[in-house]
Amino acid sequence: MRLIGNEPAREALAAAMASGALHHAWLIAGPEGVGKGSFARIAALRMLAEAVELEKLSPGWDVPGGTRTAHLIEAGAHPDYRELVRLPKDPDKPDEALARSITIAQVRGLQALFATKPALSGRRVIVIDAIDDLERAGANALLKSLEEPPAGTIFLLVSHAPGRLLPTIRSRCRLLRFEPLADAQVAQIVRAELPDATAGEIDALVRAGEGSPGRALHFGGLDIAALEAEMAALAETGDPSNAIRGRLAKLLGPKAAQPRYEAFLERAPSFIAERAKGLSGEALRTALDAYAAARELGGAAIGLSLDAGATVFEMSGLIARLARR
Repeated sequence: MRLIGNEPAREALAAAMASGALHHAWLIAGPEGVGKGSFARIAALRMLAEAVELEKLSPGWDVPGGTRTAHLIEAGAHPDYRELVRLPKDPDKPDEALARSITIAQVRGLQALFATKPALSGRRVIVIDAIDDLERAGANALLKSLEEPPAGTIFLLVSHAPGRLLPTIRSRCRLLRFEPLADAQVAQIVRAELPDATAGEIDALVRAGEGSPGRALHFGGLDIAALEAEMAALAETGDPSNAIRGRLAKLLGPKAAQPRYEAFLERAPSFIAERAKGLSGEALRTALDAYAAARELGGAAIGLSLDAGATVFEMSGLIARLARR
């Protein structure tokens, strides 16, 4: 796992670790896909390794794979480390759909751990990724542990929307704010993960990512550059003959095109927002109305199982509103 960007947040936690007075709960907050979860796991590994193998570690966040701590965590066998994440709906199909939330049962499962002292050192670490996914009852159950933290326990709580958390949870955590990455940093990550992607595709993925490498990679392999070219044509010409709308509906309507269809729905509102930045007056009002309608349509289309072809045609019409008459 690479650490790119958000140096101030990482340095703040490193300084707290070096001080010997590490707060018991940290809220790692910021947009989705900017590396918060990866950092939480790297930080947890480093915290546990420092407690028992400090002499084997060099400065920084790296922990060699040959250390006992790294081996135990990789094997899922470290007695002082736990992760709470959404579990598969079907335990026999771990690669398929995940449950909607982290359950109260998962939170309560920590109590047996908290009833004993850490096994390998004076420290244990709990990562929750993401705390936004906790059931309300689970959040209330966790709050008790944050208010009266078990000895030696450190919580690393990943959040994509900290404003939605219980204020009492936020108030018991130190905040580490993760910001969107610069385009050059996103491009560096995308290029490393997708070495066969063309320069044009990487540029399109960086734009779609909006500072989030995770979001950019989510669009990988879907030829987002071609979809963007069609959206640009809609915005520039208005598609008076409906030719572009019809072409996109035919291309993205079939069931086999579902991943690209969903990518189009997800990308279209942000594409409209980008175009709106250079507008004013009536053109800006039109773009803002189109953006609001695109967000509503994109959010409803999958959940309501709207006809894909008709939805693409309608979304294309919203983009076409950007054309200057």
